[in-house]
Amino acid sequence: MTPALTTLAPFLDPTAAAIVCGGTAIAVALRTPSRDLANAIRAIRGIGYAQFDAAPLLEQIATLARIARRHGVMALDRTVIGDPDVAAAVAAIVDGQGPDAVATILREKRRDRIERQLSAVEIWCGAAEVAPAMGMVGTLIGLVAMFARMTDAQAIGAAMAVALLATLYGAILANLVAAPIAARLKRLARVEAAERLRLEAPLVALAAREQPRAALVQAA
Repeated sequence: MTPALTTLAPFLDPTAAAIVCGGTAIAVALRTPSRDLANAIRAIRGIGYAQFDAAPLLEQIATLARIARRHGVMALDRTVIGDPDVAAAVAAIVDGQGPDAVATILREKRRDRIERQLSAVEIWCGAAEVAPAMGMVGTLIGLVAMFARMTDAQAIGAAMAVALLATLYGAILANLVAAPIAARLKRLARVEAAERLRLEAPLVALAAREQPRAALVQAA
């Protein structure tokens, strides 16, 4: 065993970890719809990414405007757009929908995204609230086991380890895992919501400019 593992060995207890981590997971799962729970787990992947920046999409929208001006609005139907919000707005523009319809599409997309992101934040905040309680449950279980085995010194030591480490694991899970994840996701969601507001004006302007041309093309 390496020196590092030897040092950490007294702080490792699978029983306490199972009580705290398993209890927290079960409590969160019982009060959360499965779709929202899956979304909260997937959201962890975005923590390591940079904050959303609308600048590349704004450049793409400007390029799309130039293409539409030179080759007609129908040429936009052949462009590849990775962002789903911009893609939906451009599809509406190609179909001849006006600026009000495009603005509505963008706002609905933005609202749905914010709701999904806030749902993930709430789930991780809930995990941060539950984890210390599960640590207390583990502590009580350890104490009950300790008092039930007062004649066995070795069993008393193991039960005391569960009691103490469960509280430790609950505090760590809440304050070093779940709460930081929730805070990071909330920050990313706030930045993305503000950045996506910048996309609305140029897309609405493109729709206003191209709607008459799209109507003429479709009429022909």
